[in-house]
Amino acid sequence: MGRNKKLSLIEVSSMAIGTMIGASIFSIFGLGAKIAGNDLPEAFILSGIYALIVAYSYATLGGKIISNAGPIAFILKGLGDNIVTGALSILMWLTYVVSISLFVKGFAGYFLPFIHIESTKLAIGIVEVIVIAFFTALNFFGSKAVGKAEFYIVLTKVFILLVFIIGGFITINWEMTTPNFDTIHTSGLLNASIIFFLSYVGFGLITNSSENVENPKKNVPLAIYISIFFVMIFYILISLVTIGNLPLPDIIKAQENALAIAAKPFLGNFGFILITIGALFSISSALNATIFGGANISYSLAKDGELPEIFERKVWFKSTEGLYLTAGLGLLFALFFDLGAIASITSTVFTVIYIFVLISHLKIRKAYGGNGILIIINLIILLVVFGALMKYQWDTQINAFYASIFTFLGAFIIEYIFRKYRKRELKVN
Repeated sequence: MGRNKKLSLIEVSSMAIGTMIGASIFSIFGLGAKIAGNDLPEAFILSGIYALIVAYSYATLGGKIISNAGPIAFILKGLGDNIVTGALSILMWLTYVVSISLFVKGFAGYFLPFIHIESTKLAIGIVEVIVIAFFTALNFFGSKAVGKAEFYIVLTKVFILLVFIIGGFITINWEMTTPNFDTIHTSGLLNASIIFFLSYVGFGLITNSSENVENPKKNVPLAIYISIFFVMIFYILISLVTIGNLPLPDIIKAQENALAIAAKPFLGNFGFILITIGALFSISSALNATIFGGANISYSLAKDGELPEIFERKVWFKSTEGLYLTAGLGLLFALFFDLGAIASITSTVFTVIYIFVLISHLKIRKAYGGNGILIIINLIILLVVFGALMKYQWDTQINAFYASIFTFLGAFIIEYIFRKYRKRELKVN
């Protein structure tokens, strides 16, 4: 893409859809089935509603506050430049760090069964190290070709998932998709919905690219809503096909590569290979985009308090510690936490940023638009989701609970040190 070329509505929507459909659905689908059971499609609907709640503020502000800093620019307008805003800019960088660990976990989960190696802790750890080392090294050997391939990777994975959906609907057993709304199943549905919240976070990339979008006032809000609704329908169809073709115990047993196993009943071994290749492509493209795109920008904001005027991947060369730190921390999370813990930590950190976006929107609604009552209702729902996430961690993953708390405290401590000794200020446009 040329320096002066702007992204069209279709291009920016495709970018968000490509980020959402793929890595998360492949990585955490089996985990969701374990938590939600037959209520998996309903869990995706509920988590999509949470995403739309956040999207209201992102769409309202994103069409008027044009900045590649995205949510941090919104928060800066609402709360001003202070330690909270600075800590949130560091948290935004950490969301990419934890996402990296989620993606390498997902990659290992599909790759090892594909090459017929047992998924032991050692084998998974070795794959995680190699994958992160490869994508970190890729930067130094030129990642332009990979960047150009992103569009084709998105097309490939959407095509593969369409084959999965169409093939699955032919053989679906609708009785297996009947939801259960008793107390135990409803609790699982709610827990899965807050974990699956992270499956929709890709829409935030639209606001992080708003300076490069044609007619952002109109296209940024439209792209946000289009991408969320498109992805929600896709997720519901994928979950219906999976639980309608494969018994729930088998999906849970194949937690790491659930979609590949789910393709076997109606597409045979070809389906297993097809979905596995789709998963590896998807996760690779998401990992590449996360390390070299989002984390690159976020690290600069977290460290220096402002975005360079022209932000390209080569900026890593000026500040290579950012690349090593981002990749290294991502690897640490991957090695020390399981998939469920990483998924819930990612959701928790994203939810905190979303809460502050809504608080900021409430403060600046008169200048930038938005219904105050609706924002308050949305904020209350999001606070409940955050509380439910922390309770879920406390009840089922105590190490993830402490990791989330440590992540929040760490962001504030780093920001305090930066402000005291480096006198840094946030400047985003």
